Amino acid sequence: MDVVVIETPPLGDRSYLVHDGAVALVIDPQRDTDRLEAAVREAGVRLTHVAETHIHNDYLSGGLQLARAHGAQYLVNAADEVSFERTPVRDGDVVAVGRLRVKVVATPGHTHTHLAYIVDDGGEQAVFSGGSLLYGSVGRTDLVRPEDTEGLTRDQYASARRLAAEASPAAALYPTHGFGSFCSSGPAAGTPSSTIAGQLGSNHALTDPDVDHFVRELINNLGAYPSYYAHMAPVNRRGAGPAELAVPESLDPAELQRRLQAGEWVVDVRNRVAYASSHLRGSVSFEYGTGTSFTSYVGWVLPWNRPLTLLGSRGEVEHAIRDLSRIGFESPDARLGTGPGDWAPDVPTADYPRVGWDGVPRTFGGGDVLLDVRRTDEYARSHLDGAVNVPVHELLSRLDELPPGRLWVHCASGYRAGVAASLLQRAGHDVVLIDANYQDIEGSRDPARFPRNR
Repeated sequence: MDVVVIETPPLGDRSYLVHDGAVALVIDPQRDTDRLEAAVREAGVRLTHVAETHIHNDYLSGGLQLARAHGAQYLVNAADEVSFERTPVRDGDVVAVGRLRVKVVATPGHTHTHLAYIVDDGGEQAVFSGGSLLYGSVGRTDLVRPEDTEGLTRDQYASARRLAAEASPAAALYPTHGFGSFCSSGPAAGTPSSTIAGQLGSNHALTDPDVDHFVRELINNLGAYPSYYAHMAPVNRRGAGPAELAVPESLDPAELQRRLQAGEWVVDVRNRVAYASSHLRGSVSFEYGTGTSFTSYVGWVLPWNRPLTLLGSRGEVEHAIRDLSRIGFESPDARLGTGPGDWAPDVPTADYPRVGWDGVPRTFGGGDVLLDVRRTDEYARSHLDGAVNVPVHELLSRLDELPPGRLWVHCASGYRAGVAASLLQRAGHDVVLIDANYQDIEGSRDPARFPRNR
């Protein structure tokens, strides 16, 4: 058995191609299926099955499109109400994929109808656990309805243990979530791989003997998750269409100017340093790049699937279009170029100061306000005295709550602060971007202003 891992770092997820050298199965494919098609071609195998562990909340699935393209069976839980033809599977079913035997295991918890798959190749096993058993953690249990969370958390505990009991300790574990995805119930282990045996000694769902304690701890540590999640499962139940990944013709400067003046969402994908120094007035900053949370925060902060115009180089825009397609932001327009002078020479530009912790006042007063745009759980753990907390994903709905005066904006790394500063300036506020790591504050600030634990 060969397992090919297809990473989607912007969302913190993985998809898998599993084959015996001739026949293949794909598990939890993302919407941009060209990456999986390339993996199938490179492996030189025939794709006969596509399987979903669950109806996904954090991305649009490419499963239906991939199955149709290959005439493959599309394995989806029989209990899921979907609007397309599929091969319904249930707990205990065994599906033959070449010489591989794929056992279906009901693992409710992340969702009510979640499945895992134990793939066996003559005694060698691999477990594809979706949002059930992750590396060091489990999938979050609060994505259905608030009143279901406790029951799903108890289900998650039982499912993780059942999965560990049914698989061989030597079985390799391949979760879909847990690599930065907000679908994880907490910070998963940083390891790139694991086995069932490895999780038996380290995963809290398998080491905590008290289910009530496990339930309390997991629920108490659930943080906020992106608002676009609300739209993913309904589209996945209908069946997402193919992703449109082509870079559009560059927008006319006059039309770009009209959109800015009309208050449409124009997203500058350059790095936040370049944006702070000069940008088109009325645009907003969502930096695109390796290690950023571009996709999650566009989908979390901006209204879902409203018309977008992207500003950036061809390469930046091309990658951004691909990433946005995974969460249903369809076919954004673009203006290509290196900066404001390329995009629209006649449109006014703006800028704002960007400082490190050493440039932040020791005390605030006279209209200056320290604004912390991290999540409320981050703020509760540790924050600076006097800081006002409005999470960046709540900013647009809470602009009227902000105090008057100059806003000094910070987060954990500078990324969210860059987004927030651009939104605030667009709304008419005077802003300063604190572009610095929160964890570095003790080395650069007066001890009297060190963060306090709450």
